Amino acid sequence: MTDAPAAALAVSVVIPVYDEAESVEPLAAELLPVLRGLGRPFEVVFVDAGSRDGGGDRLVALAGREPEVVVVRLRRNFGKAEALMAGFGVARGEVIITMDGDLQDDPAEIPRMLDALDGGLDLVSGWKADRQDPVGKRLPSKVFNGVTRRVSGVPLHDLNCGFKAYRADCVRALAIAGDQYRYIPVLAAYEGFRVGEIPVNHRARRHGRSKYGLERYARGLLDLLTITFLGRYRHRPMHLFGGVGLVMLFVGLLVSAYLSVLRFLGHGIGNRPLLLLGVLLILVGIQLLTFGLLSEMIQRQHARSREDDAAARVRDVVR
Repeated sequence: MTDAPAAALAVSVVIPVYDEAESVEPLAAELLPVLRGLGRPFEVVFVDAGSRDGGGDRLVALAGREPEVVVVRLRRNFGKAEALMAGFGVARGEVIITMDGDLQDDPAEIPRMLDALDGGLDLVSGWKADRQDPVGKRLPSKVFNGVTRRVSGVPLHDLNCGFKAYRADCVRALAIAGDQYRYIPVLAAYEGFRVGEIPVNHRARRHGRSKYGLERYARGLLDLLTITFLGRYRHRPMHLFGGVGLVMLFVGLLVSAYLSVLRFLGHGIGNRPLLLLGVLLILVGIQLLTFGLLSEMIQRQHARSREDDAAARVRDVVR
């Protein structure tokens, strides 16, 4: 099938799946009628992240029956972020919707998400206000979202919800890696896009089990620090490293000046721990200033697109 130009499609739904063989066909049976009812040209892009349960073969068969279905098969499971990037690279819609392949996201919410986009937003995130998951997942998620709201300054209740709608230009501006997909609204907000959320219906898992454990929250906090740094200081790293370095250098010089006065007055300073602290602060301050300058040089010399990396991981595309 020959690819149509991007403008020929209004909506693309990108669904990363990994070992969800029992869910993909029921999901398509529920999703396709909703999309056809929109009255807009659309496609459904399933990204098979190296499934081992035969789900990839079921998706290929589904693409053979349904002309709107596209299947992107990755060489192996590179993680959800890479699956999303691969799907974004193939999607041709002016609006891109992401949802999980485990049947917990309700396709009937898609028209409401499109209405929210039409109301002026660039990214609409789902909010699982009545989350149908065990308490062992809900409580850590609430804590995680609360910390993320406070640190990032993006006032969303459920940043980790995979059910989202984007304008295509918003998607193209994002570069996500590792576990940073859960911070897509934060990344978009830092890029200047208008971000909002709507409550969505969340359903209990019917098949299989979650692929994520509590360890993802520990990794997520580290990613939050990374994204906060990139969002606020990516284009001006000297403001962070240089600012901290100047403070340490200034304090170190004050300590050294104080000790110099004491030495001038005849007091011994060779055995004072304060001498070591002053020297340490000066050295670390100079190092941070140097690191800030190097970061500025690197930031200006290396602008690299992640789309090429995502394309290299795709085995084939079945339309």
